[in-house]
Amino acid sequence: MTGLGAYPTESWPGSAAVREAVARWLRLVAADAELAPYLVGVDRARLAGHLALTLTVALGGPAGDIARPTAEAWRGLGLTEAQHRRVVDYLAGVLWALDVPAGSVTAARRAFSDEAGW
Repeated sequence: MTGLGAYPTESWPGSAAVREAVARWLRLVAADAELAPYLVGVDRARLAGHLALTLTVALGGPAGDIARPTAEAWRGLGLTEAQHRRVVDYLAGVLWALDVPAGSVTAARRAFSDEAGW
């Protein structure tokens, strides 16, 4: 599955914003010289789908038809704790730039920080 195809766009009006946020987020990570090598050989469309689902749920949207949480999307890449924190910081920056409310930014940070056990 890629993107937010698990549920209809009209059921949650924020799905387009989530797709845009994930696309921007992945571009930032890919542009980071230290993080980019971790994306080599990664199915980015699949990663984007996992990230979009987790972000959607964190922001209060539907979980779609996925039975298990996908918050572990970054964990399998072998990032250090500091690198993972930077990835989450990139997400927060993207969400702030898209004028997402502070509480939702906090919820998203928590969702992706919790995957690393912080």
